[in-house]
Amino acid sequence: MQTISDKTSADEPAGDRFRLRGRDLLPSTAGAALVVSAAGAYLAFTDASSPLRAPFTVVFMVVAPGAAVAWWLRTLEPLGRAVASTAAALATNLLVAQSMLALHLWSIRGGIAAVAGISALLFLLTLVRRPGGRTARRLAP
Repeated sequence: MQTISDKTSADEPAGDRFRLRGRDLLPSTAGAALVVSAAGAYLAFTDASSPLRAPFTVVFMVVAPGAAVAWWLRTLEPLGRAVASTAAALATNLLVAQSMLALHLWSIRGGIAAVAGISALLFLLTLVRRPGGRTARRLAP
Protein backbone atom coordinates (compact mmCIF):
# COMPACT_ATOMS: atom_id res chain seq x y z
CA MET A 1 0.00 0.00 0.00
CA GLN A 2 1.32 3.43 -0.96
CA THR A 3 1.05 6.48 1.28
CA ILE A 4 0.13 9.74 -0.38
CA SER A 5 1.33 12.92 1.27
CA ASP A 6 0.54 16.57 0.69
CA LYS A 7 4.05 17.55 1.70
CA THR A 8 6.26 18.48 -1.26
CA SER A 9 10.01 18.92 -1.32
CA ALA A 10 9.54 22.70 -1.12
CA ASP A 11 7.62 22.26 2.16
CA GLU A 12 10.52 20.45 3.81
CA PRO A 13 12.60 22.34 6.33
CA ALA A 14 15.87 23.61 4.86
CA GLY A 15 17.99 21.33 7.05
CA ASP A 16 16.24 18.18 5.85
CA ARG A 17 17.17 18.65 2.19
CA PHE A 18 20.82 17.89 2.83
CA ARG A 19 20.39 14.84 5.03
CA LEU A 20 21.04 11.24 4.11
CA ARG A 21 19.87 8.70 6.68
CA GLY A 22 20.17 11.17 9.54
CA ARG A 23 23.61 12.48 8.55
CA ASP A 24 24.44 15.93 7.28
CA LEU A 25 25.81 15.97 3.75
CA LEU A 26 27.13 19.51 3.88
CA PRO A 27 30.07 18.86 6.28
CA SER A 28 30.94 15.67 4.40
CA THR A 29 30.91 17.49 1.07
CA ALA A 30 32.99 20.34 2.49
CA GLY A 31 35.53 17.87 3.86
CA ALA A 32 35.76 16.06 0.54
CA ALA A 33 36.25 19.37 -1.29
CA LEU A 34 38.99 20.31 1.16
CA VAL A 35 40.82 17.01 0.66
CA VAL A 36 40.54 17.15 -3.13
CA SER A 37 41.67 20.78 -3.30
CA ALA A 38 44.60 20.17 -0.96
CA ALA A 39 45.63 17.20 -3.09
CA GLY A 40 45.37 19.38 -6.20
CA ALA A 41 47.60 22.06 -4.71
CA TYR A 42 50.11 19.44 -3.60
CA LEU A 43 50.17 17.72 -7.00
CA ALA A 44 50.64 21.04 -8.79
CA PHE A 45 53.41 22.24 -6.46
CA THR A 46 55.35 18.97 -6.70
CA ASP A 47 54.83 18.76 -10.49
CA ALA A 48 53.73 15.15 -10.16
CA SER A 49 52.74 13.33 -13.32
CA SER A 50 49.28 12.15 -12.37
CA PRO A 51 46.08 12.15 -14.40
CA LEU A 52 44.33 13.70 -11.38
CA ARG A 53 46.64 16.73 -11.22
CA ALA A 54 44.70 18.98 -13.60
CA PRO A 55 41.16 18.35 -12.28
CA PHE A 56 42.23 18.50 -8.63
CA THR A 57 44.12 21.74 -9.27
CA VAL A 58 41.04 23.26 -10.89
CA VAL A 59 39.04 22.23 -7.83
CA PHE A 60 41.61 23.98 -5.63
CA MET A 61 41.50 27.12 -7.76
CA VAL A 62 37.72 27.35 -7.30
CA VAL A 63 37.30 26.00 -3.76
CA ALA A 64 40.02 27.99 -1.96
CA PRO A 65 38.86 31.53 -2.83
CA GLY A 66 35.23 30.41 -2.92
CA ALA A 67 35.39 29.07 0.62
CA ALA A 68 37.16 32.21 1.83
CA VAL A 69 34.49 34.47 0.34
CA ALA A 70 31.69 32.18 1.55
CA TRP A 71 33.10 32.45 5.07
CA TRP A 72 33.20 36.23 4.69
CA LEU A 73 29.53 36.26 3.60
CA ARG A 74 28.24 33.74 6.12
CA THR A 75 25.26 35.96 7.06
CA LEU A 76 23.69 35.57 3.60
CA GLU A 77 21.25 32.85 2.62
CA PRO A 78 22.95 29.66 1.39
CA LEU A 79 22.04 30.04 -2.29
CA GLY A 80 23.10 33.68 -2.43
CA ARG A 81 26.33 32.85 -0.61
CA ALA A 82 27.08 30.03 -3.08
CA VAL A 83 26.48 32.23 -6.11
CA ALA A 84 28.50 35.15 -4.71
CA SER A 85 31.40 32.98 -3.59
CA THR A 86 31.59 31.15 -6.92
CA ALA A 87 31.59 34.44 -8.83
CA ALA A 88 34.25 35.86 -6.49
CA ALA A 89 36.39 32.73 -6.91
CA LEU A 90 36.28 33.02 -10.68
CA ALA A 91 36.99 36.75 -10.51
CA THR A 92 39.94 36.14 -8.20
CA ASN A 93 41.41 33.56 -10.56
CA LEU A 94 40.95 35.83 -13.56
CA LEU A 95 42.53 38.82 -11.81
CA VAL A 96 45.52 36.79 -10.63
CA ALA A 97 46.07 35.33 -14.10
CA GLN A 98 45.68 38.70 -15.82
CA SER A 99 48.02 40.42 -13.38
CA MET A 100 50.69 37.76 -13.68
CA LEU A 101 50.45 37.73 -17.48
CA ALA A 102 50.65 41.52 -17.67
CA LEU A 103 53.76 41.53 -15.50
CA HIS A 104 55.32 38.60 -17.43
CA LEU A 105 55.51 36.57 -14.21
CA TRP A 106 53.17 33.71 -15.12
CA SER A 107 53.91 30.26 -13.74
CA ILE A 108 51.66 27.52 -12.51
CA ARG A 109 53.22 27.43 -9.06
CA GLY A 110 53.12 31.22 -8.80
CA GLY A 111 49.44 31.33 -9.74
CA ILE A 112 48.53 28.69 -7.20
CA ALA A 113 50.60 30.42 -4.53
CA ALA A 114 48.94 33.77 -5.32
CA VAL A 115 45.42 32.31 -5.14
CA ALA A 116 46.29 30.47 -1.93
CA GLY A 117 47.73 33.67 -0.44
CA ILE A 118 44.68 35.74 -1.35
CA SER A 119 42.39 33.06 0.07
CA ALA A 120 44.38 32.88 3.30
CA LEU A 121 44.30 36.67 3.56
CA LEU A 122 40.51 36.67 3.18
CA PHE A 123 40.19 34.01 5.90
CA LEU A 124 42.44 36.01 8.21
CA LEU A 125 40.49 39.20 7.58
CA THR A 126 37.29 37.50 8.68
CA LEU A 127 38.97 36.51 11.94
CA VAL A 128 40.17 40.06 12.56
CA ARG A 129 36.79 41.61 11.75
CA ARG A 130 34.77 42.61 14.78
CA PRO A 131 31.90 40.23 15.51
CA GLY A 132 28.58 42.01 15.61
CA GLY A 133 29.55 45.16 13.75
CA ARG A 134 27.99 48.59 14.38
CA THR A 135 24.46 47.48 15.25
CA ALA A 136 25.58 45.32 18.16
CA ARG A 137 26.93 48.36 20.03
CA ARG A 138 23.76 50.38 19.69
CA LEU A 139 21.65 50.60 22.85
CA ALA A 140 17.93 49.92 22.73
CA PRO A 141 15.69 53.00 23.40
